[in-house]
Amino acid sequence: MVSHPGRPREFDKDTALDAAMALFWRQGYEATSLDDLTQAMNLSRSSFYGCFGSKRDTLIAAIRRYADQRFAALGERIAAEPDPGQALRRAVEAIASARGDRDGCFLINCTVELAPHDPEVEGLSRRHLERLEGLLAGLLAGQAGTAVTTAVSARARALLALLTGASVMYKAGTPPAAIDELLAAAEPLMR
Repeated sequence: MVSHPGRPREFDKDTALDAAMALFWRQGYEATSLDDLTQAMNLSRSSFYGCFGSKRDTLIAAIRRYADQRFAALGERIAAEPDPGQALRRAVEAIASARGDRDGCFLINCTVELAPHDPEVEGLSRRHLERLEGLLAGLLAGQAGTAVTTAVSARARALLALLTGASVMYKAGTPPAAIDELLAAAEPLMR
């Protein structure tokens, strides 16, 4: 019996996943049809199913990719700053800067739309927020020259809530100047 290797993929999986993420980000999960998805990804249905499995599997892969890429980029951004106080400000700016357009943060969008009825999306969202909270707590403690305590963790959680809320407010049409005022009011949390 002669074995024939499968036909090689004629597409880049990461590029296709990025196209899917962009579509989910713009339209939301429920409003995105399978036809919309395969067209945006430039894939036939058979290639789509063969590589990604299902629309939901594609979303989960996109969420994981987004969370990992954003967290890595944030880590790089703050690693370049030796002063813990300045590193904290860079982190705050990066987390709150989903302001290039009104699409907001992909993960927050997915969390709001799906986490209430999708335990896997809820878990991925919670994991990402816990990583961000831990990073902020480490920066707060480093700035103060202390260990991460319960009080420091609580401040980091409050700061993260404010930053994610600012992202949602911006998406909802709150003017950038008002978001800047909100972030300025967060200064006491960053001390």
